[in-house]
Amino acid sequence: MEARAHTGRLDELLHEVRRQMSRGSGADPRPVLDWLGRQIDADVALVGGAGAVETCTARFPRRILPSLEPTLARLSGGQMAAVATESGALQVRLEALGPHAPRPVLVVAGASAPSREAASLVSHAGSLIALLDRARGADTTFRGYQYKARQLRFAVFSALLAGDLTLARRMTTGAVPALLDAERLRVYLLHCPPEDRDRLAQTYQDGSGYHGTGLMVHCPAFKEHLICLVADGSADGSGDEFADEAGGRFDAEPDAEPDAEPDADPHGRADDPETAHGQGAVLRRLVRDNSHYALGISSPYPLGATAEAYGQALHALAAARHTPERVAAYLGRTPLMPLLPHPEADTWARALLRPLESTPRATLDITRLAVTFPRSAVARLLDISRNTVSHHLSRVEATLGLDLGDVRTRAALDLAFGLTGGQPDGGFCAEGGSGPEGGFGPGGGFASGGGFGAEHGRPVPTLEELFRTGPAHAWAREFLRPLRDTRGRDLHTTLRAWIDANTDAQRTARHLGLSRNTVRAHLRAAEHLLGRDLLTTGSGIHDLVHALHITGLHPAV
Repeated sequence: MEARAHTGRLDELLHEVRRQMSRGSGADPRPVLDWLGRQIDADVALVGGAGAVETCTARFPRRILPSLEPTLARLSGGQMAAVATESGALQVRLEALGPHAPRPVLVVAGASAPSREAASLVSHAGSLIALLDRARGADTTFRGYQYKARQLRFAVFSALLAGDLTLARRMTTGAVPALLDAERLRVYLLHCPPEDRDRLAQTYQDGSGYHGTGLMVHCPAFKEHLICLVADGSADGSGDEFADEAGGRFDAEPDAEPDAEPDADPHGRADDPETAHGQGAVLRRLVRDNSHYALGISSPYPLGATAEAYGQALHALAAARHTPERVAAYLGRTPLMPLLPHPEADTWARALLRPLESTPRATLDITRLAVTFPRSAVARLLDISRNTVSHHLSRVEATLGLDLGDVRTRAALDLAFGLTGGQPDGGFCAEGGSGPEGGFGPGGGFASGGGFGAEHGRPVPTLEELFRTGPAHAWAREFLRPLRDTRGRDLHTTLRAWIDANTDAQRTARHLGLSRNTVRAHLRAAEHLLGRDLLTTGSGIHDLVHALHITGLHPAV
């Protein structure tokens, strides 16, 4: 009878352990101590290796611990395994737990010495607490490993964004990700609930903390984004692969033709050269099976052009959210920059940015991000405060005499940075004016004409002069062409008013006599038609600004 009761008690103890292991929130010895205290009519404490009480039952007499310090030290150090002693009127049993010093110690205090059965329960409970402690330690180690792996993946992505493949390899010496051996990659940008990102990254993670020949990277700026870098054909021809939950591999995907352009599906559906296998298929299946997911896919790019691929994926994701499949590939429109007259555009950009030639690199990097993304997103991306971002931007505003709060100013600066490769001091000469030239007035607006400075003896063109060229005009017409058939909604008027209102939807609504919700609905429709992100990250606004500016210079359009 007693044996059956003892077995029943142990079953209760094991049930508590199973309950803790199944909930996945970390091991907690307190319920075990409470259970043990009820079973043997005593109070129980768990004393850590440093001598402090980690947890205890509600009425445990902490006053007895100072007199037990020498014994606790010997038990914790491994000189003894268990001790029975007295402290005043209390009978105390101390038992060291675990194999490694400093060991935690289980302290049981009661009015009478524990019986043989009670002592057995104490030992069993102690063993299970030790297991829980080791499980807790393993959980801590696992979480630490996952955090470090996640940070390393982001560091590799950051190096690729900067086009620095050497840095990406150096920071992963000894465990270089297979992605870095690929000639090209695509960026798959997955929109999902923030709490799903850890689960997805861990599900497909391999033993090195990577994802086969790909990388899944948590975007720190936008919590709903999981950035997936996918090799578009590795150096050894093995293609890309994700590890599945069982440690297996999905089959490789065939390479696309190197110069193939993505199909321009009028609905923005993804039609990249993927088969039913590989990482792309895994991500599309996730979108198909989860109604809150969406996926944007870039064209294939060399690893050194990861930033361009990421920008394409952002635009594709904006389009994907408005399609039934919630998956879209970048439409592959020609960008504006290569269509501008090269010598004149280069002269304009360098003249505009010349005052920044002595600006610290950190300030320039922050400015390049802040002309495209919201300041709060830049702060999260760089793990700095929003005030720090504002401080750097204020310095640039003062140097250039411009207002970075104006969307047209940001669009022009982004264009100038793109034309110069983000290096305002590259090739600048010492002579020439030091203020912002090339088409900006003192208030940060565009000059209507003239405004020439000197650059190697040549006049500095204005931005309007660059935009009056035939190729720029054709680009703007093609960019805005999808807005022509909008079923009665004048999206073009809404977009122009929105830019005139500095992208303030409320001001736009008042100007047009519409509701704010209607304005935002028009903007979402324009996102889908133009294939540009206007509302989430705002990364597509600059193309819209330039297209409207160019068509405004050609009123016949």
